[in-house]
Amino acid sequence: MDRNRQIKTASWIGIAGNLALSTAKILIGILSGSMAVIGDGIDSATDIVMSLITLFAAGIMARPPDPEHPYGYGRAETVATKLLSFMIFFAGAQFMISTVSRFQSIETLQKPDVAAVYVILASVAGKLVLSRVQHRMAKKSGSAMIEAIAKNMQNDILISLAVLLGLAFTFLMDMPIMDLLTAFGISIWVMKSALSIFLETSSEVMEETKDLSIYDTLFEIVSSVDGAHHPHRTRVRKFGDLLYIDMDIEEDGELKVKEAHLIAHELERKIHDAIEEVYDIMVHIEPLGCTMKDEKFGLSQEIIDNTKAD
Repeated sequence: MDRNRQIKTASWIGIAGNLALSTAKILIGILSGSMAVIGDGIDSATDIVMSLITLFAAGIMARPPDPEHPYGYGRAETVATKLLSFMIFFAGAQFMISTVSRFQSIETLQKPDVAAVYVILASVAGKLVLSRVQHRMAKKSGSAMIEAIAKNMQNDILISLAVLLGLAFTFLMDMPIMDLLTAFGISIWVMKSALSIFLETSSEVMEETKDLSIYDTLFEIVSSVDGAHHPHRTRVRKFGDLLYIDMDIEEDGELKVKEAHLIAHELERKIHDAIEEVYDIMVHIEPLGCTMKDEKFGLSQEIIDNTKAD
């Protein structure tokens, strides 16, 4: 199954599961009078929107490169994931406002109906299954969007357990205010999750490389190619699940152009064989010993070693 098809399949599974759970929780939350259960249902409803946006982004990502987008449309995933973070934050903020307004009429609060407990138990079981399915498909597809949805569903399980705990205090201690306090906590948790997703996608927009071990792999491959020396100005950029690599190497200045090209071509082949996610490689050849001082771009083995030492 290709990556886009995996993303779409994961999205439809998420839509179906969350539609059933959110509808049940919102309806029973309203009928039972539990703001915490309604909030849990709203959180599940945001997952439906996330899956719909994921479907839309998957269609854009499938487009081939064109003159306006020579690197392709892989960044559509990053843009969509960032949009998801805004929507999740907005949903959490709106629910917080609704919850705070209910505190103003605290003297009229009543205990929720016991049906609220049963729907939350069903929600925990349903979200557990959905999160495992989404996480498995995220690993297969390498999709940051699906991984974000899987993490959000894991958060949903914690939210449902918190709601369950709040309901337990409400019934056992006859304290309806516990339901509102739980709902308020849920709203904070939802906004925190949105901020986390936003920051994760920002690192990709800024072309941050969190795992520097890929540079060690690249430099080891260079050392295995006869005639290739001193890799530097090396940069790895991520577009969706694909990697673009720019690298300078040094070769014997007396080599003919065709001979130098064959060395670079062998290096590119070995990199493609070793790193499956690599989409394109640009290798620039320089004469041996002709490295510019005070280079400001890219990484070399020396820079990586100094970074590890720090």
